Amino acid sequence: MPLSQTYPFLTLLFVWLLLSSAATAQPGAGQWRSAAPMASERSEVAVAGLDGKIYVVGGFSGASELEIYDPRADRWSRGAPPPQPLHHAGAVGLNGKLYVVGGYSDGWTPVATLYEYDLAHDRWRGLASMPTARGALAAAALDGKIHVVGGAGDGRRNTPAHEVYDPASDTWSSHAALRTARDHLAVAVVDGRLYAIGGRIDGSYASNLAANEVYDPASDRWERRADLPTPRSGIAAAVIDGRILVVGGEAPQGTFNTVEAYNPVSDDWQRLAAMPTARHGLGAAVVDGRMFVIGGGPTPGGSASPANEVFTP
Repeated sequence: MPLSQTYPFLTLLFVWLLLSSAATAQPGAGQWRSAAPMASERSEVAVAGLDGKIYVVGGFSGASELEIYDPRADRWSRGAPPPQPLHHAGAVGLNGKLYVVGGYSDGWTPVATLYEYDLAHDRWRGLASMPTARGALAAAALDGKIHVVGGAGDGRRNTPAHEVYDPASDTWSSHAALRTARDHLAVAVVDGRLYAIGGRIDGSYASNLAANEVYDPASDRWERRADLPTPRSGIAAAVIDGRILVVGGEAPQGTFNTVEAYNPVSDDWQRLAAMPTARHGLGAAVVDGRMFVIGGGPTPGGSASPANEVFTP
């Protein structure tokens, strides 16, 4: 008698396993592995890639720390601590320097500070302050300048502010505000345009957003694009092969291991292989075509981890 007639449940289970295996091995879904963890457990970190290394600044449980990861050696080191303790700040690598902007200090006081870290001399210096003090913002480099968007100021109220720093003149200028004011969002740059994705309203992860807006510096205007399929906040984003990968996040029901990729050319999204560790308040950076996702809290709120997981498309 065939096995399928003797043990119908086993047959159904075998078919389900085959389908599950096929679903997790779709072309382009990518693969994850673990890398050397940070020395400290941290979340709400500022993370940026620069000259082949990844810099992790501040955050919960590490507000006065700078850790530096070398992906090629899979090894961590420490740098000079930032001038003030910070969490929920933004970090950008530009022209061989690391810039850390905004965030919260002294508890939940939003700051407008901008600091520059000199890699060669392991030292920091203060630069011109942002016009708008805020934390839980997002920052990215575009056309040799630093664009800082969104965040929350006093009273954890959202701001749609979009302010741009010019390192050549140490000055700030104001540009078209976000269409959707939000905090705990992510930004990324593709083909000379800035994308602002996800986030939440006034600091509440019960009010997560799917908003995806693109900024054109030529017209100084934002436009709406296809929504993030899974509304979430406390996320990170990075660009690989012209696609924006959005990772992690939190909501009242828990944290996300979700990875969704946006294609600006076709204006659509694709689900990729899930992170091994669900978390929020994490950071992401790309080195040698691989995305490193670092830190973050495994449960909603003020949790933290030393996680360092690597995605290869």
